[in-house]
Amino acid sequence: MNLFELIRRAIPSRDKVFLETGAGAAMTYGDMLARSAQLANILVLSGVEPGDRVAAQVEKSAENLLLYLATLRAGAVYLPLNTAYTPAELDYFIGDSEPKLFVCDPAKRAALAPIAEKHGVTALETLDANGKGSLTDAADGAPKDFADVPREDDDLAAILYTSGTTGRSKGAMLTHRNLSSNAQVLVDYWRFTDRDVLLHALPVYHTHGLFVASNTVMLSGGSMIWLSKFDADEVMRHLPRATSMMGVPTFYTRLLKHPGLTREACAHMRLFTSGSAPLLAETHIEFKQRTGHAILERYGMTETNMNTSNPYDGDRIAGTVGFPLPGVELRIADPETGRVLPQGDVGGIEVRGPNVFSGYWRMPEKTKSEFRADGFFITGDVGKIDERGYVHIVGRAKDLIITGGFNVYPKEIESEIDALPGVVESAVIGCPHPDFGEGVTAVVVCKPGATLTEKSIVTELEQRLARFKLPKRVIFVADLPRNSMGKVQKNVLREQNASIYDNAARKQPA
Repeated sequence: MNLFELIRRAIPSRDKVFLETGAGAAMTYGDMLARSAQLANILVLSGVEPGDRVAAQVEKSAENLLLYLATLRAGAVYLPLNTAYTPAELDYFIGDSEPKLFVCDPAKRAALAPIAEKHGVTALETLDANGKGSLTDAADGAPKDFADVPREDDDLAAILYTSGTTGRSKGAMLTHRNLSSNAQVLVDYWRFTDRDVLLHALPVYHTHGLFVASNTVMLSGGSMIWLSKFDADEVMRHLPRATSMMGVPTFYTRLLKHPGLTREACAHMRLFTSGSAPLLAETHIEFKQRTGHAILERYGMTETNMNTSNPYDGDRIAGTVGFPLPGVELRIADPETGRVLPQGDVGGIEVRGPNVFSGYWRMPEKTKSEFRADGFFITGDVGKIDERGYVHIVGRAKDLIITGGFNVYPKEIESEIDALPGVVESAVIGCPHPDFGEGVTAVVVCKPGATLTEKSIVTELEQRLARFKLPKRVIFVADLPRNSMGKVQKNVLREQNASIYDNAARKQPA
């Protein structure tokens, strides 16, 4: 059924607080029903029909979330777009998805109007960071009730474009079943109830903030403190009224630098979760020492929502992403043949379940190539399952380094470098090498005052790693480049260091 119908059924009371902004403005569930109905009426008046796409490149606001809900109610397909995308990038997304309605920031309307016209967008509306614009102006006079459009489980609810770091961005098609089944599982697995208050500082053009966080809270009848962005001072100011927080690793590293982060300040909290990028074991350990809370790390992706999670009760092991969620099947397979590998072996992670997307928008051949004959989705992630059943992510298949004919998984080397005294974090990449094809290259961030050198790091690694895995170069930087969700952008590092071995082939360190 329509995901919004499930959200409606979970509402404990129309008077219950649904969302409170960082500025203190509160919205009840009754307000949410009325305002999303007004917006849904405007969508229909704008020509949006069931199955049509509604694209939005807008800053985070309460009205932004209501637009998503209104799109569900109208039976349309929500398409959130990263606010960092340029007009040139948007030209591709709008052309590919062909939305009936496109909502953008008022300041960008003039620049984006030609793109909308070029691709036949019926209506172009605006919405700013304060929730004001032509869209909400129009909604002010619309009826506050709306007959929600019935949807089948397999009807599309959203399209999210992948980052496209290795080629043309692909639109992952997510159905009402994909989103509702995953959120319902997380409500149960993470013990969310209508007494929960989620501190929400994530962006909402991404699976994590829009679906994992928002849908889970709404399907439990809980409340949210809606912050426009992550700011450590603001998070600490609102923390006393929250029971849970979902974040990316950079949230936690920044909080660890805040003097207000203490056991006392977090004593009332029920749950801290982390995802979208690997959480360093050092961060996990330090956060538990400071607060008494073990961060719960989980694993998901745009195409599948959440696949695994460390347990709510039980050991939350640093460096792992826990167990497959109920209803999700996960296996480790040979990337080439699809043969299922024995426990402990490293291979490609494949998943199957109601959470897995229905395919890539208008890319039937690409969709077919990403699924096995038995329905398992080839995630592109490399990992293993240990003797206790915990899933470990080793890296991305595209990050695999082939040096001198040997396969090298960056995560193995990164784990060893990160464990060295004086290292904050590292990223290992393959760069073109005249002798080896690719040279193992380590990019390292050190702690202030550390005296590490390229030679000292390689010397330490010689005791732990096979010779072919040793970095041929170690580069020191102040910070690793990251995207908005905190993921290290290895494609950027590869571009920056593409010619590092051009002048001479450095032999493997002895």
